Amino acid sequence: MRALLASLTTRGRSFMAAGGAAVICGLAIPEPDLVRVGALLVILPLVSALIAGRSRYRLSCSRRLDPPRVPAGQFTVVTARVENISRLRTGVLLAEDVTPYSLGSRPRFVLDEIEAGGHRELNYQIHPDTRGKFTIGPLRVRVADAFGLVEISRSFSATSTLVVTPRIFPLPRVTASSSWLGEGDGGMRTISAIGEDDAAPRLYQDGDGLRRVHWKSTARYGQLMVRREEHQWRNSASIFLDTRRCAHAGRGPSATFEFAVSAAASIGAHLSGEGFRARLITEAGEIAPRGTFTDTLLDMLAVISPSSHVGLRSGTSALASAGGQLIAVVGRLSPDDASQLAASRRGNAPAMALLLAVSAWTTDSVPQEEARTAEVLTAAGWRVAVLTASTPLASAWQQLHRPADRPLPIGGSIAPAIGGGDSS
Repeated sequence: MRALLASLTTRGRSFMAAGGAAVICGLAIPEPDLVRVGALLVILPLVSALIAGRSRYRLSCSRRLDPPRVPAGQFTVVTARVENISRLRTGVLLAEDVTPYSLGSRPRFVLDEIEAGGHRELNYQIHPDTRGKFTIGPLRVRVADAFGLVEISRSFSATSTLVVTPRIFPLPRVTASSSWLGEGDGGMRTISAIGEDDAAPRLYQDGDGLRRVHWKSTARYGQLMVRREEHQWRNSASIFLDTRRCAHAGRGPSATFEFAVSAAASIGAHLSGEGFRARLITEAGEIAPRGTFTDTLLDMLAVISPSSHVGLRSGTSALASAGGQLIAVVGRLSPDDASQLAASRRGNAPAMALLLAVSAWTTDSVPQEEARTAEVLTAAGWRVAVLTASTPLASAWQQLHRPADRPLPIGGSIAPAIGGGDSS
């Protein structure tokens, strides 16, 4: 009886209260007709609850997210399929898919009767503004009677996970001069093409073309050296992301930390699309890959939060041993932090840094603190771009690959310092 009473809606409870009052008044007057009306008002909700409780519908639910991983600010479509696998026709169903309140209001649907073996598809869109991993579901179904006196809720167990990655900004495909890359054969090459080909040349053999001679290695070893076969070439890159809480400022989507995460995600996705073998490193060390680099990068950056670390030593040590192209996205750096990061560059490996002007994030000026950090990195052969909130990431990325003798425009104006590199 308690379960039946719990399934009553506000209307059903009102019917019972009015019916009880009518019965009491009818007995007190006395008025037999009033007693009959009151008894009807009491019995009707109870009968509806009994019938709804005995409706043993067998329903199944499946859900599809398209796509299951989406950048913040873009839409994903959720399709929930409710199927009646019993031999009975259902009544009117009220469906609600449970979603986190941070993704907006929970979608609700009214389903007409579902025939035996039939199904209904529920479609709605989610427009997430913040990154993270969110659980979608389970779907809750409420069985209601025709009078709206009773609702019995049933919940499915199936849920789905929506991964909201940082905002991905498209980056232009740029080239860098071979002199900056440490190459000796002239011409232009796609961004920072340094890898196993340059790291392990082989001795010249009869039949090798002269265009494949690696003159720098030839001068170093005193023997004619050539690049390895083209199929052995694998460009590599290491992306360093500074996640220290003390290195960033602000809260919410406008914080420097969120911009740094989006920048790292955009650069990683761009390099992966260019065929680079990349890895992700933070101040705590290298992030162990789980599946492909893109999957690891996006899944990790979807849930990353500011850390309590103070120094960069573990991260710069991993960066120094990683090899290949170095790309750092950093916030506020102390002189010691800047020196450690600068020393992580080995040999002629291309190294670039996106330095966030944390102390003047909302302005277009480069404060002295960031200018000194840029000078330390530049002196070690790094190319540095200082960014503010108004700096388009695509512009900063393109400017990092300009010839070293040209200034790097920051935001809407020309900013000081900031080019470096080796010349052959």
